[in-house]
Amino acid sequence: MTILGIETSCDECAAAVVVDGKKILSNVVATQIEAHRPFYGVVPEIASRKHLEWITGVVKQGLEESGLGFDGIDAIAATMRPGLVGSLLVGLSFAKALAWTLGKPFLGIDHIEAHLYAVHLENDNITYPYLGVLVSGGHTLIARVANFDDFEVMGTTIDDACGEAFDKVAKFYDLGYPGGIAIQKLAEKGNPTAFRFTKPSLHKGEHKYDVSYSGLKNAAINQLDLFWDKKSSKTAENIAASFQRTAVDILLSRVFAAVRDTGISTVIFGGGVAANTYLRGSVAQNHDVRAVFPSLSLCTDNAAMIAGAAYPRFVRGQTSDMQVNASARVHAFRWHKPKKLHKE
Repeated sequence: MTILGIETSCDECAAAVVVDGKKILSNVVATQIEAHRPFYGVVPEIASRKHLEWITGVVKQGLEESGLGFDGIDAIAATMRPGLVGSLLVGLSFAKALAWTLGKPFLGIDHIEAHLYAVHLENDNITYPYLGVLVSGGHTLIARVANFDDFEVMGTTIDDACGEAFDKVAKFYDLGYPGGIAIQKLAEKGNPTAFRFTKPSLHKGEHKYDVSYSGLKNAAINQLDLFWDKKSSKTAENIAASFQRTAVDILLSRVFAAVRDTGISTVIFGGGVAANTYLRGSVAQNHDVRAVFPSLSLCTDNAAMIAGAAYPRFVRGQTSDMQVNASARVHAFRWHKPKKLHKE
C-alpha cells in the first residue's frame, strides 16, 4: 500500500511517498528557516503564507521523486494536530481536496504519533511495548507505547518544551537560529560545568516523570552569575555547554527512572531535539537502555513519518471523513493522569 503524506504543522512544508509503512520512495522538505531567522523563532502568519506558496510544488516534487503518479497512490494522509492552526489548515485542506478529487481514502494523522513512528521507517526489530520520548520545540513527553495508537503518557513538561528553552536561550545571547543547532555547535567547544545550573525538583506520584525547563531558562538568562564556577570564562561556548548538559540531564533523569520503574528497556526517541549529539551520546552511556533514534532527517518535521504512521491505520480499515478539522492542541492527552491517546 502506497501512501502520500503531507506535513505542514509548523514551519516545514513536506510531502513524502511511503510504501507499506517502511519503504520511503520520496521525502521532500521545504524549510522556512531563512524566513523566520530575523525573528529568532517561527512567526505563525509567515509560516502559513509560505505553506500556501509552496504546498503545490512540494507535493508535485514528492510524487516526481517517487516515480509514481496519482494512480500509484492508494491513500493520502496529512497532519491534523497538534500545531499552528494556520499552517495545519494549509496541508490538511490540500490533502482533503486532493483525496476528494481523486477519489482516494484520506487519513488525518496526529503529529506526536507520527514522530514516535519515525523509527519504524528504518527498523524492523522494534517490538511493543516500549518507552517513547518525544522532545522538540513544541513538545516534551515520555509515554509507554503499547501499540502504534495505544499510548499511556507518563510525564511531560509542566511549562516550556525542551526545544523551546534552547531557542529562547539562544535568542537572548544572540547565538544563532535555530537555537538547538546553534547551542549544540557552540557547546562542542565549551566547558559543560562552567555554570552548574540546578535541576528542578518536582513532586512525586503522578508527576514523577514530568520535566520543567522554565527555571533552567530563567537561570541561564537572568541569574547566570549565581551558577558560575568563578573560574571559567563567561563565554558563549561555556554557557551553551552548561545549558545543554543540564537540559539533557533533566530529561534523561526522568527517562531512566521510567525505565527502572516499568522494566521496559527499549526507548524510542523522536522530535527535533532527538538529533542532538550530546543527548545521543549521554543515552549511549547507559548500557541498561536500548535507545533507538531516527536518522537526522527523520527527527525534524517531515512527511515520511506522516505517511508511515497512516499505514497501520489504513491496514486496519480506518480512514477519516472530510469533516476532520485542524487542532492546535493534542487530542485526549491528560498529562498527569495517564490515559490512552485517542482511538478512532
